[in-house]
Amino acid sequence: MSHGARVIRTGPSSGAPPPPPPAAASQGADAELMDGAYFRSCAGMIKVAQMISLLVAFISVNSSQWTDYTAYSYFQIVAMCDLVMILVFYVVHIFRIYRLLTCISWPLAEFLHYLIGTILLLIASIVAASKSYNLTGLVAGATFGFLATILCVLSIWSSYKVSCITQSTGKYH
Repeated sequence: MSHGARVIRTGPSSGAPPPPPPAAASQGADAELMDGAYFRSCAGMIKVAQMISLLVAFISVNSSQWTDYTAYSYFQIVAMCDLVMILVFYVVHIFRIYRLLTCISWPLAEFLHYLIGTILLLIASIVAASKSYNLTGLVAGATFGFLATILCVLSIWSSYKVSCITQSTGKYH
């Protein structure tokens, strides 16, 4: 009795299907992994613009001389929390995570995030603008906060259309 290694062939001669070509397999995996069309979509560009404006607002306020610690701490916390949540939803859309986690209503979650986040960002921007005392960095931070608020209102409207109007008419599927 020989206990040596045996070779089992699994090629076309054994009836197994041939493996796909490597180029086609990598293209299919990339196409399923990322949604390239979301980069160029209106919602994707709005999210990128929101993230940039929130980052500029945060950096402007962080690098200037503060006149009121509590007002600008609140502004920075709201700006960073909004930035992180927008980034999370952006990654969810880019990598199609919404297909894996079907227990969450992603359009509704995004709508609620934008609704609450926009209200908090509007309050933070108003407080930051009222406490800026014409300091350039603080005015710029408040201005970019208002710009991000306007962009968030656009996202509220687009997510409202997706989550409420299309589901009530049955055109979401």
